[in-house]
Amino acid sequence: MDKEIIQNIIQGNEESFKKLYDMHIHKALRTATAITKNKELAKDATQEAFIRVYLNISSFDTEKPFEPWFYRILINECMRILKRDSRLKLSHDPLSENQLVVKDNPDFSHIYEALDSLKDIYRIPIILKYLNGFSEKEIAQALDLNINTVKSRLFQGRQKLKKALESKN
Repeated sequence: MDKEIIQNIIQGNEESFKKLYDMHIHKALRTATAITKNKELAKDATQEAFIRVYLNISSFDTEKPFEPWFYRILINECMRILKRDSRLKLSHDPLSENQLVVKDNPDFSHIYEALDSLKDIYRIPIILKYLNGFSEKEIAQALDLNINTVKSRLFQGRQKLKKALESKN
């Protein structure tokens, strides 16, 4: 379905871009919020990612899946915004900013807190795998990593997540 929509976008059909946006915005916002730990930064990163997609869609290979390409752009935007934000020395409480996710699922708040405690190299692959349903291959494409590195980070991330959850109990 994405392939046909993308071909329409390349041909200049703005309605198709809106359709693509509507199909991916909610999942993209959840992912960006989980990465940035900040709802406002997540909105900025998501908006910038969609702008980059629109501007660069003609370079996308329609024979490949769209989501890994899109999430590579989104993750890069999240990291760019976090880097910019850290230079501004803005302080925030990551847990209060992440209430978007916790509020909808209060029973899972301890899981999100444990997830927030992980380093990005473990947290981002776990988010892509278990919150977005990506395969290891898709994660490797999105993060520009070797598949064995992804498997290792997922394994280590699960171990660290398990320890963090056990320490909360």
